[in-house]
Amino acid sequence: MNCARCLNGARVDRIAEAAQCNKAQIYHYFKNKAGPFEAVWNSLVEHIIANLPLDSADLPEVAARLSDIYAEHLEPARLMTWQRMERGNDALSEPGIANMRRRSAAIAAAQAEGVVSTRFEARVLLALLIHIAMLWEAANPEVVALVDVDDARERREIVRRVAAVLVG
Repeated sequence: MNCARCLNGARVDRIAEAAQCNKAQIYHYFKNKAGPFEAVWNSLVEHIIANLPLDSADLPEVAARLSDIYAEHLEPARLMTWQRMERGNDALSEPGIANMRRRSAAIAAAQAEGVVSTRFEARVLLALLIHIAMLWEAANPEVVALVDVDDARERREIVRRVAAVLVG
């Protein structure tokens, strides 16, 4: 699915053309226009879960790895924006929620062991790390121009260092 258009801007005939099938097949398989979007969204969530280690002992590296995932694939930032704008909390991913709960519980355990700072509740710290990781892909162009960091390794290191401050 082309992520250049939001769900409301997507047209089933364009989706069918890109998928080299007809509209009837899409409606038969997905039931409605939202179906392909939900399938891509769920695939994105599964990709991130599968490719992001759950290592609460090294949360700065986890944030940096998530930043790598976002940098390697431009679709996640767009899909997340569309999901938030158009679907809100109406279509939450159950695997995504379960994964977030596992990660939050792992951070809470690391906090209880004294490995991670208790400055923030585990669930808040997790949210902060996720959003720091998406900094470069989610920031408006003026912020990116002001910061003027084009090197991927330098961007990754900035994410890792900010995450280290948050968890330290």
